Parts: sequence; structure tokens; C-alpha cells
Amino acid sequence: MTSDSTQSDSESTLPQLSSIQLAVLLGSILIVALCGIVYELIIGTVSSYLMGNSVFQFSLTIGFFMFAMGIGSYVSRFVKKNLIEMFVNVEIVLAIVGGLCSVSLFMVFPFEPAFYTTVMFSFIMAIGFLVGIEIPLLMRVLAEHHGTRRSIADVLSLDYIGALIGSVAFPLLLLPSLGLITSSFAIGLINISVALLNTLWLREHMQNAKRALILALIALISLIALTLGAGRITAFAQDHLYFDKIVWQKQSPYQSIIVTNAWPHNDVRLFIDGHLQFSASDEHRYHEALVHPVMTAGADPERILILGGGDGMAAREVLKYKSVTSIDLVDLDPEMTWVGTQFNPVVQMNDGALNNELVSIHNADAFNFLQDSEDVWDRIIIDFPDPHNEAISKLYSQEFYALVLIHLAQDGAIVSQSSSPYFARRTYWTIGETMGSMFPEILSYNAHIPSFGAWGFHLGLRGAEPDLSRAPSGRAYMSEDVFKAARIFPCDISKPSDLKANSIFDPTLYEAYNKDMKSSPQKMLTQCRSDS
Repeated sequence: MTSDSTQSDSESTLPQLSSIQLAVLLGSILIVALCGIVYELIIGTVSSYLMGNSVFQFSLTIGFFMFAMGIGSYVSRFVKKNLIEMFVNVEIVLAIVGGLCSVSLFMVFPFEPAFYTTVMFSFIMAIGFLVGIEIPLLMRVLAEHHGTRRSIADVLSLDYIGALIGSVAFPLLLLPSLGLITSSFAIGLINISVALLNTLWLREHMQNAKRALILALIALISLIALTLGAGRITAFAQDHLYFDKIVWQKQSPYQSIIVTNAWPHNDVRLFIDGHLQFSASDEHRYHEALVHPVMTAGADPERILILGGGDGMAAREVLKYKSVTSIDLVDLDPEMTWVGTQFNPVVQMNDGALNNELVSIHNADAFNFLQDSEDVWDRIIIDFPDPHNEAISKLYSQEFYALVLIHLAQDGAIVSQSSSPYFARRTYWTIGETMGSMFPEILSYNAHIPSFGAWGFHLGLRGAEPDLSRAPSGRAYMSEDVFKAARIFPCDISKPSDLKANSIFDPTLYEAYNKDMKSSPQKMLTQCRSDS
């Protein structure tokens, strides 16, 4: 027997397939590979949104998915006959399981984390197992007609091409246009369409084609109904994640943006990827603490750069200074700045700051913006989200601060929000350590914000220290006395001794953030007492 012939076993030999039938099977390989990689990306993305630590979540998803595929491939060897019918049945089950994975994960998240993790791994293993069965079954069918050598080449090449299409289509097309829940329904529809197509074209090679057709049609109708009702289903799932009524939501290519409102208190809240960004009840505390110390450091500032801050609240505080002649606001996401310029509840809160003629909005990556710019600013205000993934972590790195220094006036100052010194103690002080390695003088201070608890900031100075007596009137929180007290750090939020500056090449901040998310304030309190 030559290497290009099929192995003989107890499975029955299929009747000769027509060229159209073979084309259907080859096309199915590409489609099932596309669907498999998208399911994998959906689960990884949902877990990153809900649990944070995207590297960890995607690593687990990919690793266990591949492991489950290996199990499925091994189990396929025990399928001796009715290969096409088995493939169709796998597609039907995969369409249902994969189609429901996203909404199911959102629904179980409010329960115990261990329960969410169990459900997540169940979906990963089930989908990986089913995808692992598919390819060997089709390879064996094709081997009976094309020989082993050609069938392996055809199947693997189409499998890789399908994976490429799926991995590109998910971030560029599916996620921004459909969102996570609708995307999983849509991919389920594609799986069930493959099952129907194979049933219709290859029914003479199936013992129970009628049963498979009925099951596929039931699954098809169910998934169509779920897709049509995806908006309501998404809203229902989101209601389980947020206490308040969702008044606006958007899945952009970069992040999930949610605006809620607690009636009748009119407490508007903004969430990015599930992380609270501000609450109308106390956002003035955060933004006054962020803006006024840096604005009163040194000479009266004229040119201001705000990195992040697409909601417009920081710009509102900056515009209170009569010396300001221009504000450049850099926020990557156009959807975020749309909220700050067009969404009325937020526009009312920021006093229309982003629509002011002094404000220029740049939708660009902050790193790239600074690299391409030749401008110099008197004050630079950094209002990025917490470093809960690698992309954001690089914006708190030595390389980034070195770039910031190039664009800072000789007597200028910068400020960076730096997470909570209480709940993310190592994160907060690692940012301070990183800034301290680049700036001649660093002032660290914290503020109490009810929605967040203790929250921290770091101020990098090239000139004189802040003088809050020079700040404009009308402030509800930040004053000279408050700023003086804000620079005091009790033992339980004091700086640990074993920190390293964060670099793109040595991402210590991302490691610190992950440790903080796994530790508890009680452990820090115990350490504090032992050090006292």
C-alpha cells in the first residue's frame, strides 16, 4: 500500500462523491475553522471584559481549547461509519453550544466567580472537543476520494485559511458591528447552515438524513429567533451586570462603553469594559483632584494636553483657568468622545466642555500621537483607565513618560490618575516608582471618592509645587487643606519596598495589577501591622 492510499479499517467505504459534493465538504472545512476560532475569541474576550487580566484569560482559553481539540481528534478514531452524518450532528450541537456561549457567560457572571470559571471552562472544553472531532472526520471522508496525502494538504490549508479569516473578521467586523452576544448567535447560524448544506447535498450518504434535517431546521429557527431578539437579550444580560438602568451602550472596536442612570437620583455612571469610570454623584472629587493641583504648579498655564478624558470632565475643570488658550484632548475611541460631545446627560455634566472652541479632539493612540507631534504643552493631564491589560499598561511605562517629557515645557508639570492605593496598592506605587525614575520631583497624593474609595494620583514637576490658593473659585472638594492632607499616606496604603519601575520590556505594572486583583486589603493590613 502506498503512502497516498487510504488506510483500511472496519468503516464502510463511501460511494463515490461528485465534484459538487466534494466542493461542499472542502468549503465546510474552511467555514468550521472560521467558526471555531471565533468561538475561542468570543470566550476570551468575554472573560477579559468580566474578569480582567486579558493575557491570562486568552492564554487559558487558547490552551484548554487546543487541549480539548486534541481530545476530540483522538475520540474521532472510534467513529467507524456514517462519517458524514456524524459530522452533521456535531455541527448541530456545536451551533447550539457555541451560539449560547456568550450570553450564558454574561448571565452567570453575577454569581460566584468559581461558578463563572466552571461554566467558562465547560464551554471551552465542549466547543474545543466538537471542533476537534470535525476535521478528522472530514479528512477521512476526503481521503477515500483524494488519497491521504492530498486530503491532509487540502484540509490543513483550508483549516488555516479559515482560522485566519475568523481571527481577522472578529475584531474588524463582528465585534464592532454585532457585539459579543449577537456575534455568537451569528456564528452559530453559520455552523447550522453548514449542517443543512451538507445534509441537503450529501443526504444519500446519510442513514438518518431526515432526522438530521429536522434537528438542523429546529436549531436554525431557534438561532434566527435568538439573533432577531439579540438586542433584548443583550439588554437583559447587561441588566444582570449593572445595578442601574442602562441608558446608552456601544461596543466599539476598542472597548465596551456603558452609560447607566439610577432613577430617581439621576446618578449617571460611565463604565468601560465593565470598569466604573465616573459617577455623577462624586465625579467632581476625582476631576478636581486630578486637575487643580497640576494646574496650579508653576506659572499660569496656557497650552494643555489631556490624554484620555473623553468624557470631558477634566476639560471642564481646565477651562476654569482664564490663562488657558488651547486644550488638545487625545482619546483613542471616537465613540467615547461622541459621548462627551453629543450624549446629552454627559454633555450637561461636563458643561459642554468638549464643544468649546478652545478644545481640539484627536482620536488617536496617545503613544503614536506624541511620537508624531512636535508640540510642547505647559501641562499634561493623563486620565487613562486602570492598567487592566497590556495595551493600557504600556501607557504607564518609562518609555511613555520619556516621550511625555519631550513635549513638556521647561517649567511644566504632568499628573496621572494612578488607581487606588488601597485596593491596588502595588499598582499605585509602581506607577509612582515609574514616574519617579523619569521626573526630577514627584508628589503623590490620594483622595476619597465614595464610588471608588481611596483613589490615587502622581504629580510630576519641573517647576514650583502646587499652590491651590491660585485655583479658581467654585470648587466643591479640592482646597489647600485638602491637598495638604491628601499627601499623607497611612500605613495600610504606604509604599511597599520591593517595587520596580514599569517598562515596555519589563511590564512590572501589569504583574502588580494582577497581584492586586488577587490579594485582599486584609493581607495588606496584616503586612502593615507586622512592619509596624
